Amino acid sequence: MSVSPAAVGASEPVATPNSASDPAPHSTTPASAPHSSPTQAELLDFVRRTAADAELIASLPLDPEGRTWVRLEGPGGSEAWLIGWPPGTGTGWHDHADSVGAFVTAAGELKEHSLAVRLPADGWKTLELADDVDRSRRLPAGKGRSFGRHHVHEVLNESTDLHAISVHAYHPPLPQMRRFSRSGPILRLEQVERPEDWQ
Repeated sequence: MSVSPAAVGASEPVATPNSASDPAPHSTTPASAPHSSPTQAELLDFVRRTAADAELIASLPLDPEGRTWVRLEGPGGSEAWLIGWPPGTGTGWHDHADSVGAFVTAAGELKEHSLAVRLPADGWKTLELADDVDRSRRLPAGKGRSFGRHHVHEVLNESTDLHAISVHAYHPPLPQMRRFSRSGPILRLEQVERPEDWQ
């Protein structure tokens, strides 16, 4: 699969992948029927198959300082991204609002920290988390996960010398993302981002 230069972006590590203005995202698989919403399992299958496309993975330009990305067309109208992670970069804590999603590491290794608790949708700025809500998992190449609505996590490339590459998909396309800061058990809502903030 070829990748159009117009579909490539780069930035400092942030909680959301930003799209360059690619009006016609490239597709790695045929889209599902327009009225069917992909399940978490279907999104995970899509990102696994996409991550196995060695030509696509090798085509992603990598930057030594900031994440790079290419927007892809996912199944059933889902939003999908191929993302390059320089050593030591990460997303910060964030959620995906009402979207379900999946991601797989295609090269290198990523680490995910997540919260096993559903946060209130609105009406708060600071929360104190219970002691038993933290989860961590290492995701070497070929490993990934799916997640439901309101999943809160951060994703990191903890390597000091190797890039990582991953494939992500969300449905419906992300309506918003909340970004958080964390100090011990205290989680603070810092910003709400919407798609127009990523374009």
